[in-house]
Amino acid sequence: MSFRALVTEKADDGRVSSSVQQVDEARLPDGNVTVDVQWAGLNYKDGLCLTGAGGLVRTYPHVAGIDFAGTVRDSIDPRYTPGRAVVLTGWRVGEAQWGGYAERARVSADWLVPLPEGLSARRAMVAGTAGLTAMLAIDRLEAAGLRPDAGEVLVTGAAGGVGSDCHLALGQTGLSGCGAFGPSRTLRRAAPLGAASVIDRNAFLAGADKPLEARAGRRPSTVSAARFWASCCGRSIMAGQSPASAMPGDRA
Repeated sequence: MSFRALVTEKADDGRVSSSVQQVDEARLPDGNVTVDVQWAGLNYKDGLCLTGAGGLVRTYPHVAGIDFAGTVRDSIDPRYTPGRAVVLTGWRVGEAQWGGYAERARVSADWLVPLPEGLSARRAMVAGTAGLTAMLAIDRLEAAGLRPDAGEVLVTGAAGGVGSDCHLALGQTGLSGCGAFGPSRTLRRAAPLGAASVIDRNAFLAGADKPLEARAGRRPSTVSAARFWASCCGRSIMAGQSPASAMPGDRA
């Protein structure tokens, strides 16, 4: 049985190209759950995989798509029965293993998460990996005691996917974010992204290197200078605790 997939191939001269092809199910990678993919996100890493940049893809032909949502087609793992709605982010799916840019995907059951009731596959992928990362970081901060009266939360990389989603999520929780932007032209984009205020990243970094000192005439919250990384599989780490990023495969 075959299905359609966006297959990325590398020619002998090194050029990388992608096209929609009919793929036999026998070509799917090893795994104990096969998923009928309904929606997949478009992430920065997907762009790297589709263009061959960054050296993320080592084996061709390849199917990108680092996150997807759909329903279980068949499974030999008792946790997931046919028809169960699931979502996947991370675990190097779409990089080291074929991902979600296909009508079908086969993965390990350990990498899947049941789709929460009331959340559609489409909405899950609208939020996607960036949204999940942002929400995990804010959840960690709230667990550490962050409250709306603590002041603004500094969001670095504020124009990126995770940064812009952080501003949206902060607003939904009653918190306010201060976006740190790079080139000055991006300051104009702050309001649409939901930032309550903005600062120039270069000016911020040019100041004293003690993150709890007052800046720009206001006292920042005790967590305002925390920069965090969150893996797609559910762990977030604040830079003040560890300089290393969490990698897919490290579960909280």
